[in-house]
This record gives sequence, structure tokens and C-alpha cells, in this order.
Amino acid sequence: MAISKEDILEAVGAMSVMELNDLVKAFEEKFGVSAAAMAVAGPAGGAAAGGAAAEEQTEFTVVLSEFGSNKVAVIKAVREITGLGLKEAKDMVDSAPKPVKEGVSKADAEEAKKKLEDAGAKVEIK
Repeated sequence: MAISKEDILEAVGAMSVMELNDLVKAFEEKFGVSAAAMAVAGPAGGAAAGGAAAEEQTEFTVVLSEFGSNKVAVIKAVREITGLGLKEAKDMVDSAPKPVKEGVSKADAEEAKKKLEDAGAKVEIK
């Protein structure tokens, strides 16, 4: 049975920092590489390294651009998505453009975007 890239990412995402540290050490030993050397080489790669990172983006930010004509519905949607209280959600909507959710999966970002757009807001995913 083949393990998909998504399965690996999900398993890594569930690991603690200590488990991730052990995993990196295991990769270094098994493949004879050093994570430190790769981290140093990354910035030297310049635009090519940035382009590769953009293609493999796994975390997204949902940004509320404008609340549109139905501010109350947008506030309700923000509360549902974030779990914030009424005042905090209202402050977030009033200060648009503002990130609503950061570091979420593409599916979660799309779901949040749909809820906000259904409420009348303009939303971007970055």
C-alpha cells in the first residue's frame, strides 16, 4: 500500500516538536543529509526557492477585504469561523482588510471564504 503525500503531511502535522526533531534526525542519518545545510542554502537560492515554496503552499490565510452591505451577517460569519465574541468579531470586521484565519488548510480556507462571501463580504485567500 502506497502512502500519499497528504497522509505524510497529516501525520507530520499531528507530531509534537520533540517527535519532529527525532524525525529530522532520522532523515539526516538515513539519507546522509543535514537540515541545517539545506536551511542555509534556501535563502541563497533567491527567487527559485521562493517559487518552489509558492507551488507547495500548505497553509493559507483568509483575509476579509471588505464587509460589504450586510455587516451584521459578516460579523455572525466571523464569529462562527473564529469563535470570537461579538465585540471582537465586530472590531475585526470594522478593521477590514484584516486576516480572519491564518495558517489553515486549503479546504478550511475555502470553507471560511464561502461562509464570508455568502454573508456578503469580499474575501481573499493568501
